Amino acid sequence: MADDEDQESKTESPSEKKMRDAAEHGNLPISREAPLFATTLAFYIYFVFFMPQGVATLYQTLRDLMEKPDQWIIGTGTDVISLFVHLGWSMAAMLGPALLLFMLFGLTQSFAQHLPSFVLDRITPKMERLSLIGGIGRMFSVMGFVEFGKSLFKIIVVAIIMFVSMRGQYFGALDAMLSDPQIIFVKLSDIVQEMLIIVLFATGLLTVMDLGWQRYNWYQKLRMTRQEVKDEHKQSQGDPVVKARQRSAQRDQARRRMMNNVPRATMIITNPTHFAVALRYVRTEMEAPIVLAKGQDLIALKIREIAEENNIPIFEDPPLARSMFAQVSVDSVIPPIFYKAVAEIVQRLYAADSKNKRRLR
Repeated sequence: MADDEDQESKTESPSEKKMRDAAEHGNLPISREAPLFATTLAFYIYFVFFMPQGVATLYQTLRDLMEKPDQWIIGTGTDVISLFVHLGWSMAAMLGPALLLFMLFGLTQSFAQHLPSFVLDRITPKMERLSLIGGIGRMFSVMGFVEFGKSLFKIIVVAIIMFVSMRGQYFGALDAMLSDPQIIFVKLSDIVQEMLIIVLFATGLLTVMDLGWQRYNWYQKLRMTRQEVKDEHKQSQGDPVVKARQRSAQRDQARRRMMNNVPRATMIITNPTHFAVALRYVRTEMEAPIVLAKGQDLIALKIREIAEENNIPIFEDPPLARSMFAQVSVDSVIPPIFYKAVAEIVQRLYAADSKNKRRLR
C-alpha cells in the first residue's frame, strides 16, 4: 500500500540523468522472453538446415561400425582412441552447429536489447534480496502477476500447439509407420517443424509484448515526484541560495581588490557625489589612461575618501563621470571617445603640478 501511494505521488517524467544513473547501475528494461524466442529460432534453423546432415553422418558412422566390424580393428589403446576420435568428430558434426547457433542467437538477442556492461551492483550480495517478506511482496506485486500471466500463457500455447499438431498428424503418422517404417522419421520431422513454427510465432509475439511492458514498467518506476525534480535541479544546476552567496562573495572580493587599487590612481573624476571613477595615467608607462576603480553612491564616497587620504586630485565632471562609469570596465583602457575630455583634465593636472613646483621654488 505504501508503495502504491509513493508511486501515485510520482507525477513527473524521469529526467535524463535519472535514466542514465539507472542504466549505469544495471537497472534496464530486459525481456525475459527474448532468450526463449532466440533459442527457439536457433533450434528451428538447426533442425531444418543442419540436423539432417549431422544425423545422417552419425548414422552412417554407427552403421559402418555395426555392419563392417572388420574395418575397425581394436587391438591396442591407440585403436580405441582412434575409434573414439572418429565418433567424437561425428558427434561434433551433428551438435557443433547447434552450439554455435545457440551462442550466436543468445548474444544477438542480448546485444539487441542493451550493450553489455559490467555492473558491480548487480553481483553485490544484498540482504533485502534474501528477505522472506520482500520475496512474498514481489510475488504478489504487479510484476509478479505479469510473470505468472506469461507463464500461464506459455503453458496454454504449448498445450494448444501439441493438440493441433498431433490431432491432424497422428493417424497419418501411424498409417505411415505400419506401411513403411522409414517414412515415420519424415512424418515426425514434419510434425516437429510445424510445432516449431507455431512456437516461434507465439514466442515472438510474447517477446514483443513483454519488451513493451518491461519498458513501460521501467519508465513508470523511474517517474519522479516534484520534490525530486527540484532536488535534482539543485544538484545539477547548483542551489540558487548557495550560488547567490558565491556571487556575492565574488563581488565583495572584486570590490576589495578594486578599492586597494585606488591609491595608485593619478586622478579621480566625480559627479560629484553619485559617481566616481579612478584613473591612472603615466605618460612614460602607457598610451592612454586606465580605469582602476569606479563606483556609485557609497562606493563613490569611499573612493573619494581614499583619494583624499592619499592626496589624489579630484575633478568634478558629472557628464564624463556618468559616461565612463557606464561604458568603461575596471582595469580597462578608456576608449578614444573619452580622449579629449580626459586630456583636458590631464592638462589641468599637469598645470597644477607645475604651479605647485614653482611655488616650492
